Amino acid sequence: MLVIIASRYDEAALALVERWSAHDAALLTCEDLSMVGWRHYLDAANVSTAVVSGQVVATAEITGVLTRLPCVTEHELAHIVPADRAYVATEMTAFLAFWLSELACPVLNRPTPACLMGPNWCPERWVHAAAQLGMPVCPVHRQATLTADVSAANPEQQPITITVVGRRCFGTVDETLTRHAHRLAAAAGVDLLTIYLSSRESDPHFLGADLWSDIASPDITDAILEYLCEGPRC
Repeated sequence: MLVIIASRYDEAALALVERWSAHDAALLTCEDLSMVGWRHYLDAANVSTAVVSGQVVATAEITGVLTRLPCVTEHELAHIVPADRAYVATEMTAFLAFWLSELACPVLNRPTPACLMGPNWCPERWVHAAAQLGMPVCPVHRQATLTADVSAANPEQQPITITVVGRRCFGTVDETLTRHAHRLAAAAGVDLLTIYLSSRESDPHFLGADLWSDIASPDITDAILEYLCEGPRC
């Protein structure tokens, strides 16, 4: 079973479940976390269970997980009384971080203490990490809103987008940019990452990075499926 952890309002995740139906894909939402059937044993993972799409499943049958939820928020918990939502959201986030860290199957991306989708780096840290790897970067200005300085780029052009999925890279055929993207993903400890660069034709500059990738792209979703299916039973 492939599990996509996402908001029940995430239409792209719902479409992906349908696309991956042949691989027994299912959506795990915050409502599932409130249902009876969860069992997690540190010394007996083979008898642990989870609730996915309202059904109790053996944790051992989960072959891969794509996480689309950075944390559990109160607006996801309409089934919880309002006075308890903040507390429940915090507890659910903590449990998911622990549960995802314990899974033996491929997980995109592994959680960190600050985010279920990976490192919750601020824009400045992404820019610093890129610069440390030798990438040309655009400076970040923190004012009323946080923006990267793209004044040297053509404002009529869209930023260059590169998405890393495991060993694969999408959005550019430039070997230097591809190498930079893989190195930045490795520095962040993730296997799914989208980076943005200015549209300078001769020397693109790093603008920022995002753990939230476009799963509406068939090429990217096929690569994610290939990554998750590297497990022994998929």
